[in-house]
Amino acid sequence: MTHIITSPCIGTKDQACTEVCPVECIYDAGEMYLIHPDECIDCGACVPACPVSAIFPEEDVPAGEESFIARNYEFFGA
Repeated sequence: MTHIITSPCIGTKDQACTEVCPVECIYDAGEMYLIHPDECIDCGACVPACPVSAIFPEEDVPAGEESFIARNYEFFGA
């Protein structure tokens, strides 16, 4: 399972999550960052580092933010 970055990241793009990721699986996707689903080790280090609370385990993505799951997978061709 991977973590998903949701709408609060759009336009914010604080790099705190990228700095704590032990496997460097968070990539710049233009207006926001996205997490590569095949590289994520599900450690959760990025979650508390995010200043806008935009990162969730895939199974815990809030209602209304589900489109970011598909966006994440589509970006990486997964």
